[in-house]
Amino acid sequence: MTSPSPQVLLRTERLCKSFGSLLAVKEVSLDIRAGEIHAIIGPNGAGKTTLLNVMSGELLPTSGSLFLEDQDVTGWTPDRLARAGLGRSFQHFSTFENLSAFENVRLAAQVRLATSMRFFKPADRYADVNARARDILSGLALPSSVETLAGEISHGEQRQLEIAMLMAIAPKLMLLDEPTSGMGKSETRELMAILRRLSEQHTLVLVEHDMDVVFALANRITVLVNGEVMATGAPEEVRANRKVRSAYLGERV
Repeated sequence: MTSPSPQVLLRTERLCKSFGSLLAVKEVSLDIRAGEIHAIIGPNGAGKTTLLNVMSGELLPTSGSLFLEDQDVTGWTPDRLARAGLGRSFQHFSTFENLSAFENVRLAAQVRLATSMRFFKPADRYADVNARARDILSGLALPSSVETLAGEISHGEQRQLEIAMLMAIAPKLMLLDEPTSGMGKSETRELMAILRRLSEQHTLVLVEHDMDVVFALANRITVLVNGEVMATGAPEEVRANRKVRSAYLGERV
């Protein structure tokens, strides 16, 4: 008896993105399966972040299609995709530095309120929003004090705060762009443990330069070179692929 095929949560079909005469993403077709950590890797300039930007609605595709749970979401705006269950973090911080960690997560949690008109009332009047923000922060070992401004916490904690803000909107799928960028070894290990826990309830797509992180976390890996998919498969398959090894000449795979 064969086991059922994994559910495909996000699918791209022949996705392309051009900037003038430069074709940064070329005919990319991917299946992101529910419950997996799917890493996207490649040399600098391979089109990884551009692909993530198209998948998250930050950029419109030049051609091709994007499907979320079999619904055609091509051309949807980032906020509409977020409401549909797709969350995105960025390579550079997207937190409000003059607000506390708690206030940042509380603002993100307000997205989950059923009626947008409730945004016109103070968030601290809603016990469920406050409780959710505190619960998320405590689970990530982030400071929840009102006095702790996001701009005053460490680099690693700011990365965690971005992920906490994503968790607050309860996405089905998280797109994470270089989450360990600029981190030391101890901060990287801490974040890896957090991502493992997140993967128990969320599907993760990870653009990452640290190959130790990629091969330790990913269930599947896609390799982009010059905007095209060179290989997709389990970590051991990608590691053994001769074309991938050649493309990463002088780099660790």
